[in-house]
Amino acid sequence: MRKIFTYILVLFTAFPVCAEPIAGELSKKREESTPYVYIEPKQNITDILAEPSKNESGPDIYFTADELVADDANKTIEAIGDVVISRDNVRVYTDRLIYNQKDDTIYARGNVVLEEKDGMRIFADEVNLTGKFTRAEMNKIKVIMRDESKLWAEHFHKKENNNKVMRYVIFTPCDCCETKDGAAPLWRLRARKVTHDAAKQDMNYNDAFLDIKNIPVLYTPFLSHPDPTVKRRSGFMPPKIGSSGYLGGTFQANYFWDINANSDILFSPTFTTNKGILWGGRYRGYMTNGYVEAKGTYLNDDNKSRSNNRGNLFAQTRYEINDLWVAKSNVNYASDSLYLKELSLEKDDRAWLTSDVSFERFENRDYTSIEAYYYKLISYNLRENDEMAFERMKYNKPLAVPLIESEFVGEPNGLGAYVKNNLGFASLYHSGGMQSHRATMINSWNLPWTSNFGERYKIVASVKTDAYHVEEYQYNAARRDYNGNPIRVFPQIGIEWKLPFVKATETTRQIVEPIVVGVLAPNGGNKPYRIPNEDSQDAHLEDTNVLDLDRYAGYDRNDTGSRISYGFNWSTYGNIMGRTSAFLAQTYQFNKKTSFSNSTDTKGHLSDYVGRIYAAPSKYFDLTYRFRLNREDYKFSYNELSSTVGADILKLYASYIYLQKNANASEPLSSRHELYTGIKAALTQDWSVSIYNRQDLAHHGGSLEHGGNVIYEDECFMFVTTVKKYNSSDPELDDSYEFNFSFYLKTLGGLGS
Repeated sequence: MRKIFTYILVLFTAFPVCAEPIAGELSKKREESTPYVYIEPKQNITDILAEPSKNESGPDIYFTADELVADDANKTIEAIGDVVISRDNVRVYTDRLIYNQKDDTIYARGNVVLEEKDGMRIFADEVNLTGKFTRAEMNKIKVIMRDESKLWAEHFHKKENNNKVMRYVIFTPCDCCETKDGAAPLWRLRARKVTHDAAKQDMNYNDAFLDIKNIPVLYTPFLSHPDPTVKRRSGFMPPKIGSSGYLGGTFQANYFWDINANSDILFSPTFTTNKGILWGGRYRGYMTNGYVEAKGTYLNDDNKSRSNNRGNLFAQTRYEINDLWVAKSNVNYASDSLYLKELSLEKDDRAWLTSDVSFERFENRDYTSIEAYYYKLISYNLRENDEMAFERMKYNKPLAVPLIESEFVGEPNGLGAYVKNNLGFASLYHSGGMQSHRATMINSWNLPWTSNFGERYKIVASVKTDAYHVEEYQYNAARRDYNGNPIRVFPQIGIEWKLPFVKATETTRQIVEPIVVGVLAPNGGNKPYRIPNEDSQDAHLEDTNVLDLDRYAGYDRNDTGSRISYGFNWSTYGNIMGRTSAFLAQTYQFNKKTSFSNSTDTKGHLSDYVGRIYAAPSKYFDLTYRFRLNREDYKFSYNELSSTVGADILKLYASYIYLQKNANASEPLSSRHELYTGIKAALTQDWSVSIYNRQDLAHHGGSLEHGGNVIYEDECFMFVTTVKKYNSSDPELDDSYEFNFSFYLKTLGGLGS
């Protein structure tokens, strides 16, 4: 209800009407009229609105009218015809205006419109103004607010202390005067008396009714809430209701505690029919150089198969230490792998919860970061597909403390060449006892160059040096642990060549860009039997890395062997047909058994084809398709497609992913084969419905998740019903459903779930 009387705080507040045709005629008339009189500030206009004192310089006042009549005997000035008077952000339009210099009053009569700079309009037959627009008296006012909400009042009075009083007030954001039969609005708020206490910043109501289609459904003899100038204040917020298979029926109460101007707490306990009370809350604190935000829940669960004390905590902080250093932290914790999913909480679809703390330094072209990471495994599919792998990863997860990265980029010389130095250090500890400490230095010389013909070159020569200290490391389940200090030196030279060709017409432009990347590097030298692979396990040949000099995401594995990668980019842009682009590439490696080819299960000198297609010929269709195609049998080992078709009246969405199993990965998992489909239809201007399904196309098959919602939304009311069913493959997670129901009276509030 805070927005209902948003502009009552100013002299003339937000009170709408079914009077837009009148406002339009007035606006048109003013544009066409040419005033006969224009009185500049600091001439006669200072007499019209109370003469300021010598030590006071009030805001300028502008005045126009078709005719001006001064009565020196009675000390009055009368303006007639298209009268406009403005001061600060307020304008008054009227047919006739009389200013009485003795009483310091302004009386306007006939088609009076008071207009704020932000667009709010007040309509009345007459108005009395005193005290340089600071006091006002009006009857039967009608207001159209910025957001087209409407308000009527029989009487409006603004007092000298800036307090306002309105009597017999009606407010609604609903359209109510477009129907021929004059049908009542869907809902409206009525009050016998509304007062605004400017000092306390409170809005007070006496005898307030909420009507639905002219039928009173709620009454309160007294109601109070902060006025719109109050951004935050302690108090209860709208509750939330819902239902789920695990918690049963739920009712969430929300109390907001405004601690001070820079911090607040939201208490949100949820009362459930199956599990008692789910405690929840959020804290936010803001400082001059940073902020802290933390939220979480706690449940005393009586489930015998799990711990009674269950909960989660999500927190993030940021603090700018000085102009160069920034400190950040992220805490993501859940008591067990099923907690977030069973309670349908945030991040319930994650495989890992990652917590970290970091210090970052930015200075010109240089960058440094010092980080620490902690991981919590909450994968559901892994538990079902490979229970042993799940338990091994659960109890042998790494703790990275510290992880240091530094990059120093030198100034370019006359040719544009520059030197870049990367320094890194990482210490990882496993709960199983294994430790890995790495120090890395990469020194590189870089030359970007464009020829007169338009060829674009990039030459990079680098040397990477790694020094490790390893304890209790077993390679491929070897019987003996390795303890030692291996060292690697890996040189690499790469050159990239591009030549874009452009063809342009009056309506289209096409660009074809062949790309060739050559890499010269030694074979072998990764020492996998002595150096564990901690950060380079997720190795996939795809369109995003096929042309990179180093296709690994981390440092523990070097992209060994010499190779040539080649491909092309093609794109077309049109004024009518939108944009379409395509990319295709392949790699030829001189050594069949390189580190990256073994990780990606690639055989032979030639790699698979990788590509990407993007098409958006119009606003009603877009498609993104990424793939990896086997060069021998032309079977797909990776497919990813997403597409949206249709307009708002009927829109279809489809997302498909297929990822072949990689037996050579450090943690081999089963293939992924899923299809997500959805449809959204706007049945009418106000009604819409959407349905979705996530289908597992692998050997288990079946729907993983499906649901939908029905939404009704107009200018004053919103109603949402959502149903969702999650079919888990986890043996310890029961199939669960959710039912949510929400309705909102816009600008007033409502119940949500």
